[in-house]
This record gives sequence, structure tokens and C-alpha cells, in this order.
Amino acid sequence: MLSKNDIRELLNERFSKDLHKKISEIPTPDALKDIFKGANRIKEAIMREEKIVVVGDYDVDGVIASVIMAEFFDDLGVSKYFVRIPNRFSDGYGLNAQIVEEVRDADLIITVDNGISATEAAEVCKKYKIDLIITDHHMPPEILPDAYAIINPKQKDCPFPNIEICGAQVAWYLVGALKDVLKIEYDMAKFIDLLAIAIIADMMELRDLNRMLVKLGIIKLNSSRRAAFTAIKQFYGKDKFECDDISFLIAPLINSSGRMDDAINSFKFLHTKNIDEANLYLDMIVDFNNSRKEEERMLYECSLKDVKEDENIIVTWGKDWHEGVIGIVASRLAKHFKKPAIVFSIDENRAKGSARSVGKVDILSLIAKHEELLSGYGGHKGAAGIVIDPCNLEAFKTAINQACFLMDMHDFVSSDELLGEIRASEIDFELLEILEFFEPYGQKNPRPLFRLNEVIVKNKKLIGREQNHLKLILQKEGKSFEALFFNFDRQPHIGDSINLVVSVSKNSFRGLITPQLLVKEIV
Repeated sequence: MLSKNDIRELLNERFSKDLHKKISEIPTPDALKDIFKGANRIKEAIMREEKIVVVGDYDVDGVIASVIMAEFFDDLGVSKYFVRIPNRFSDGYGLNAQIVEEVRDADLIITVDNGISATEAAEVCKKYKIDLIITDHHMPPEILPDAYAIINPKQKDCPFPNIEICGAQVAWYLVGALKDVLKIEYDMAKFIDLLAIAIIADMMELRDLNRMLVKLGIIKLNSSRRAAFTAIKQFYGKDKFECDDISFLIAPLINSSGRMDDAINSFKFLHTKNIDEANLYLDMIVDFNNSRKEEERMLYECSLKDVKEDENIIVTWGKDWHEGVIGIVASRLAKHFKKPAIVFSIDENRAKGSARSVGKVDILSLIAKHEELLSGYGGHKGAAGIVIDPCNLEAFKTAINQACFLMDMHDFVSSDELLGEIRASEIDFELLEILEFFEPYGQKNPRPLFRLNEVIVKNKKLIGREQNHLKLILQKEGKSFEALFFNFDRQPHIGDSINLVVSVSKNSFRGLITPQLLVKEIV
């Protein structure tokens, strides 16, 4: 049986190998190859009043990286800059030749959270004598684009420590280098609220410097005067943001405009300093998010027909499935069936796919083994994008399933970690404080799970619009607990004695904080 002290020691052990445990210890900009070369070129462009174009990406990380660069230029009084975020549907991902043609009067293009594979676009930049600075965090190809400077911690000869960071962090480091070369005082902490959202939304490992930045970022988020966050608090009636609000509220909202329409709406929402303007953008984004939920529900139900028990990876597709939600559907499938999932949308001559991993499975490496069948791919360990000729889909599905059969099944184990059995008496306010101290939970710092045996079901109620969630009142050792079982797959009877796997969360109701159980499994 676990005591609270056992739990504290087990969770503390997760961070024993962290290199950076204080903000003063995190890597400095010079740990990134080419960063000062890039910063000096941007300084030159500012001094000469050249036209600068920032090219972002349509996900949370790319939008936030764009906001960081734009706000820095605003603070410096740079007027000749322009932000261009590719549209998922009309432009596709990242900097391409068409976008360079569109901004060919630019003197300098800076990519954020994209560009590491933009070989053709780099050639077009050369043609128009545009200097290209690439800032990215995705896996570099063998042959890099011919750019003025490439800032990516994953490229060869880059001395940055072996810690996964997101695109917004690379942009933040570039701002740090610019601060140095411009010899100005500048508050780098002003962006930590945004960085926390990008790190969590892009599924970075929540260890080391990422953990520190997110912990600080949540504090900053709650004191932030950014109009967007004020608008979200007012709209949803929140006094305070919790860590889970980033995953389940803020990130999906920011993502929704890029998924359903155009990510420039989320950029403007985060960038504006005007609360009325922020409220107008939020209304629009909430509508996008509601449409996204409905589209996601329909595609998820359609995709279930292709899920087979004997396959180790889910590969499913449909004609004209909404490209903006296939990634979320893949994520839901992976989480529900505890196996990697790839969902494709097919149009006339190509299939565009989104992949999500589980456990320790490196989905990008798995996909790369079959590159002869693919038109293109990219991403990182937890998530990836694929383009393939529709006629190769069946061959790809067969090949990747065969590759999965050869893998160690331990790699497929859920990222949540079962710490052990816990007594009902240990579930109290003190335990909540211990669990809160080790937040944020996510990649490489999974939310702790506990076995709770022989609890009596005193009451139950179906909840949710589709009655697909279960609210239970449980009793053990004279203590009563409220428990929620989302998307339940098994329903106990009142009076049953059941064994559970649960996580413990904080329930705040009318100012009273009590422990609440989230049921993962009825064993």
C-alpha cells in the first residue's frame, strides 16, 4: 500500500536526471547553432528598414511562435514586418514556393515552427535575392534547405542539450539573441505564459526546462493582462486557470481556427491588446471550436469501422474527410484503443494523413521505414503528418502493421503510470497538494494512477449530452468519494464492490476543494 510519502518519492524520482532545475540554469541562446548569425541579419534588416516577413504554422505552436516574433517587433517599433500563416486548406503546411512568390518584394523571410524541409522555397528565395532564416524544431532531412541561417536544435553540430523543445521556444531563443545583439533591456519573461501553452499543445516532454517553463507559465497566465486570456476567463466564468485548462480549453480554442478556417484569426486574437477586439475574435473561435467538435464526432464514428482487434496500429481513411480534424480523431482512436493511429483524408489525387502515438512508440521512425510508399512525411515522436498516393494506402497499412507486430509490446503501454494500490484514507487534501506540486502532467511526466480496491457503489448517474459519462458515489473505510468515468465501457450496479484504476483530481465547488476520482478502468 502506498503512503503519501511513497508517492512523493516516486514522483520526485522522475526528475532525478533533469539537467536544468532552475530558470537560471536553462540553456542560453548561444546553445543553438546559427542563432547569432540569424539575429545579426535581423538586426541589419531592422536598421535598414527592410521588409521582413514572418511565416508561421497553423497549429498552436506555430501561431504562438508568430505572436512572439510580432510582439517583439512591435515593442521595438519595427513597422515593415508582415506575418503570413499558411492556410491548411489552400496553402498546405509551411513555407512553400507559392508563398515566396506572393511576398517576393520581401528582403528577409523568417520561418517559425516550420521550414526545415522547405528546399524548393529556399531556391525561390535565392532567385528573388531574399535572405531566408529558418527556425524550426522538426526532424531535419538529410539535405537541408539552402538558407542564410538555420536554427533548429535537432540539426547536426548543434550543441543544444538533448531536450525536445517546440517551435515557439526556438522563436523565444531567437528573441533572446536579438536582445543581445541589439544591446537592449528586454523582459524575456513576458512570453512565458504563451510558451506554457505551446509546450503543452505540441506535446513536448514535460521534464527539465519544459517543466520549469510550464510551471512558471501557469503562474504568469493567471497574472497576465493579455486581452485574449482576459476574454477567455470572462467568457467561461473562470477566476483562475489550472494546468488542465491549457490542454482542454485554451489550446483547443487556439487550434480551432486553423483546423476549420484560417489560423490568422487565432494569431490576431492572441496579438491584440484591445479587449473588445479579443472578444469579437473569441466569439468567432468558439463557433469554429463547436463546428470542430461536431465534425470530429462524425469522423470518429466513421473511423470505427476500420478498427480491428488483431491489428497493432489503426490505419483508417475516407473520401473528403475534414483535414482539420483528422489529427484529433487519430488522437482519440489512439487513446481509446491504446494503439497508434493514422487517419487519412482522400481527395482526387492524394491522401493526407495525421498520425498519433501511444506509450513509447516513435511514430515518426515507424512511418519513415516505409518512405518508399509515401509522397512526404514529417513531425516528431508523438505526432506526424503524411502525404501518400491513395493507391498506396492498402500497401502502407499492411506494411506498417507488419512493422508493429515486430515491436516490443511494452512500448504500447499507456503513458499514464500506475504507481500502486492506495488506501482510501490517503486520498485527502494533502495528497492533492503533493500531486499539484508535480504538475504539469503529460509527456514523460504521466499523471499518476492508483489501484483502489473493494469500493462500494452507493449511487450512479449518467451524465453528458449523449449520456456517455458516468458519475458515481463510492464508499470505502467510512469515506465517500465522487468519481467520474468519461466514455465508460462498463457500468457497475448500486451495491457492487468494485476494483478501480483511478487518478485523483481537484474538485472546486463553491470555494470548497475536495478530491475527485477520475476512473480509468473498472478492473
